Amino acid sequence: MRFRHPDGSVVHLAYGTNVLPAQDVDGIVAQASGLGDRLRAHLDVDRVGLGMWLPATAAYRLIADPGDLERLRKSLDHHGVEVVTVNAFPHADFQGEVVKKAVYHPAWSEPERLRYTLAAAQVLAALLPDDVDRGTISTLPLGWRAPWLVDRQHAAERHLAQLAEGLSTIAGETGRAVRVGLEPEPGCAVETVDEAVARLAGVDRDWIGVCLDLCHLAVGFDTAAAALERLDEAGLAVVKAQPAAALVVDDPGDTTTRSALAAYAEDRFLHQVRQETGGRLTGRDDLPDALDGPRSLRTGRPWRVHFHVPVHADPAPPLRSSRDELRASLAALVGGPRARVHHLEVETYTWSVLPGGGPTDDDAFAAALAAELAWVRAELLDLGLTAL
Repeated sequence: MRFRHPDGSVVHLAYGTNVLPAQDVDGIVAQASGLGDRLRAHLDVDRVGLGMWLPATAAYRLIADPGDLERLRKSLDHHGVEVVTVNAFPHADFQGEVVKKAVYHPAWSEPERLRYTLAAAQVLAALLPDDVDRGTISTLPLGWRAPWLVDRQHAAERHLAQLAEGLSTIAGETGRAVRVGLEPEPGCAVETVDEAVARLAGVDRDWIGVCLDLCHLAVGFDTAAAALERLDEAGLAVVKAQPAAALVVDDPGDTTTRSALAAYAEDRFLHQVRQETGGRLTGRDDLPDALDGPRSLRTGRPWRVHFHVPVHADPAPPLRSSRDELRASLAALVGGPRARVHHLEVETYTWSVLPGGGPTDDDAFAAALAAELAWVRAELLDLGLTAL
């Protein structure tokens, strides 16, 4: 979906397809097209945006086979789907049985991460609608923090410099500019906006910036308004933002609360936990570790959990979501006199592991995703944007 900002620019809203399990080109074509049809019907729109997740094997096949790439583009066009942004954070099998820390491999210190991201950029340049000349890609925040030593940082810096060169070449060859945003995430070498400023100091700012995942931002007890000030000072742009909500635990010592929270301790994804004391973040790298065991997290302060929960509906009490923080962050990003970001990608990839399980019927699943998009659409309209 597209919106006109009062500054005259266009803001694109999409839903991230890393919620889908497709690993190959045929699966991506089938799932994206089918989801596109259902979302358009539920939202009553002619065109819907999808933030395309491209597993590495699919990205490589698409750039090697122009016929497959054209087939994907035609299918998306036929089903009213536009793609202006790609999620190139997970390299493969993101909806596998166990993901956890595997999602952080390969890191930016490894050449495979560079190769994959440039392939995704080539695909995106070919998929952009005819009237759009700029695309964006989100990627991992360098890698997991341990061990992230000087040699890995230097290797990552070299690869990011090569990334900028490659993106410039793609723009020259296609007339389409693709920018990449590293996505700060708890537990990673770039966990916070401050760490992004420090570790990305030498990147080419014409091509590389940050992707603000608003769930991650809330888990770090940060706000988009404050983040923008620090990023502006450093000259780093927000190339993409992901409207997403975290799990908020106001009283983690309460027995009823802990029982409710335990239902979110699942085996597929990593759910980092953070609390703030005197401006300092502490936490654990996964929810089961915070709840139980010899290093369980103290309960005197509220917790925020990296568990993407639906943006339009709170979890059952006494838990809640960071929807209020999400609303404030959206206002900072697109509610002022000028839009600070133009690509928004809703990214609740956890529907399949929600307590009780998510919708299993295709239409019910699409209805749930459409409800999230409708909530963000309503927020954008309230902020003064106009649906196109």
